[in-house]
Amino acid sequence: MNAHAKWNERFAKEGYAYGQSENDFLRESAHLLPMGKILSIGEGEGRNAVYLAKLGYDVTAIDYSEVGLAKANNLAKENRTKIQTILADLTTYNLEKDYWQGIVSIYFHVHKGERSKIHSKCVEALVSGGVFILESYSINQLSYDTGGPKNSDLLLDLDEVLRELDGLDIEIARVTEREVIEGNYHTGMGSVVQIIAKKKID
Repeated sequence: MNAHAKWNERFAKEGYAYGQSENDFLRESAHLLPMGKILSIGEGEGRNAVYLAKLGYDVTAIDYSEVGLAKANNLAKENRTKIQTILADLTTYNLEKDYWQGIVSIYFHVHKGERSKIHSKCVEALVSGGVFILESYSINQLSYDTGGPKNSDLLLDLDEVLRELDGLDIEIARVTEREVIEGNYHTGMGSVVQIIAKKKID
């Protein structure tokens, strides 16, 4: 089964794979996002995009699972808010340049080569002063059995990611252990990378 089919199958199950509530780190740091256009990459079923939309942001959710995005739109309707959705592969999709006030990446795990290209696009796509927020499982997550990929190539090494985000001023960059309870697939203490960075002001 290829990755696209895998995610469609996961999101087709009853309920929400990762719950309907926003990610804890995003909730703690959302106030740092400038008001305006926010892009949530690898958004899946919409929990984080809907949260940001309820805060008043103009949110676009991008994912390559049409099943996930359909549920994201439904979740937005249930919460009486609105998001934009884009069905696309981020490795080939044009994010535009100097366009987004914020970009959010929450547990978006792709292979290193793809991730490097996507992060480079994100740096270019942020406006001057735009903010990038990331939380994903670190390479240390392999020693836990609480969720995330089992392939080390899909997990994050902090130093590698910081190199990929060259062009941003790093405000928070850490590997930390915390309890992650998000639906059926993130269920306990884990090792995560957390990053908050800002596009250099011209």
